[in-house]
Amino acid sequence: MASSTNEPRVVRVSRKGQATIPKGLREKFGIETPGEVFVYEEQGRIIIEPVPSPDELHGIHAGEHERGEVLERVREMKDEEKRKEAERVERLRPSEDV
Repeated sequence: MASSTNEPRVVRVSRKGQATIPKGLREKFGIETPGEVFVYEEQGRIIIEPVPSPDELHGIHAGEHERGEVLERVREMKDEEKRKEAERVERLRPSEDV
């Protein structure tokens, strides 16, 4: 039985401050090993996000950027992708009028 990626998991933190991201979460979010992730604080929580692939970043790095600007643009792209997916799901949902 596969474990849910929504359930909290306890992971050990080594003396060097290293922690292992559970396999199910790595697979779900496309985190390659070895690989890189963004780690930052937001609203009192530690956030870990996959670093987008070069294909996902196509054109973002052109020109000069302020610190955090690329990450913000990636978030905007992901939000737009989620919005479009939600619209697709809504269009495909069977009508309740049947």
